[in-house]
Amino acid sequence: MSSQEVEVLVVGAGQAGVAMSEHLSERGISHLVLERDRIAERWRSMRWDSLVANGPAWHDRFPGLDFTGVEPGGFPSKEQVANYFAAYAEKIGAPIRCGVEVTSVRKNVGAPGFHVQTTDGDFNARYVVAATGPFQKPVIPAVVPETAQLVQIHSSTYRNPAQLPEGAVLVVGAGSSGVQIAAEIQRSGRQVFLSVGPHDRPPRSYRGRDFCWWLGVLGKWDASTPPQGAEHVTIAVSGADGGHTVDFRELAENGIKLVGRTMAFDAGTMRFASDLRENIANGDAHYLELLDEADAYVERNGLDLPKEPEARILRPDPETVTNPVLELDLAGAGVTSIVWATGFATDYGWLEVDAFDEKGKPRQQRGVSTEPGIYFLGLPWQSRRGSSFIWGVWHDAKYVADQIAIQRSYLAHNEQDALVASGAI
Repeated sequence: MSSQEVEVLVVGAGQAGVAMSEHLSERGISHLVLERDRIAERWRSMRWDSLVANGPAWHDRFPGLDFTGVEPGGFPSKEQVANYFAAYAEKIGAPIRCGVEVTSVRKNVGAPGFHVQTTDGDFNARYVVAATGPFQKPVIPAVVPETAQLVQIHSSTYRNPAQLPEGAVLVVGAGSSGVQIAAEIQRSGRQVFLSVGPHDRPPRSYRGRDFCWWLGVLGKWDASTPPQGAEHVTIAVSGADGGHTVDFRELAENGIKLVGRTMAFDAGTMRFASDLRENIANGDAHYLELLDEADAYVERNGLDLPKEPEARILRPDPETVTNPVLELDLAGAGVTSIVWATGFATDYGWLEVDAFDEKGKPRQQRGVSTEPGIYFLGLPWQSRRGSSFIWGVWHDAKYVADQIAIQRSYLAHNEQDALVASGAI
């Protein structure tokens, strides 16, 4: 069976793949996008029922289309986000083929390009863009053995409190997902323990502007590299219930019991690090630092934005912070399940080319791989802090499309010289 020819093959039709298709089309570059499920499937099936976007609709979108049915300052639901990308793909006429999984990409031997095997036949592609994003493989730390009498699920398979057995719940992870899931479970009447690690805790809004706006005008979205040691620090911010600043002290006042980082499990006892106070204090410091920078920006630019002194008032530390729990007998505390909000790892097992380091991390510069003809899109910090966000991936896709266009021009020049040499022209 002969291979289907395609100039650029884009793998994945989430926000990265749709953005890539738009920019390739604008440059007149022939391409095909393959998606193993539906467009933006992870928004539909790898998120909990009540999830909303953490950025407002005016910000977390592509330039060419507004959200429908959502106020600009509102936070669209996961279904609205997925429908948005499906609508965007239709608007730009993206050549997307759903229900096709890419199983292998290998370099051609003696010829340029790549041989691509899929569940819908083979392809021969001159260029391949891995647009599968950063949320590919759920990570559950090897702390609690499967033999323990506990239900353990990752946040990607959590849907709502009703799917968990009766009893208390330990939520591990204090980023946006862990905080929102913990609060939802607590409101359902369960006792919740929340394991809090290092985090960045920005204000949801300040002086009448959303934190997305502040990060923009302060130049923080465009930071090209993360602060030293902060490559994987989570951001605790929420768009739930109309959007609000995450406050761990408030969560404790509402009945959630805070503990430090989850460290080890032995004979039914979970052990936590003694870093809870430090983690919360560091989160506070980041929060107050952003307020300081925002105030300075307002004064420097003479903006008429209302002062908000109450934003600097911090609640008193709860008992769980001043007298932290370092060990917890899970059965004695009634804990019957654990929700691991511990992030994701990438999975490029299908991409069988020399484009990865010894840890399996892509070797790339702004999405351009060390393997000529291979490109990546949607990676955290690919070009800036905002790279893995909806609006950021759109701008990164533009750069990658430009690089592909440049390579095409070199190839066209080489082919023209070959025709001249042969006397064909």
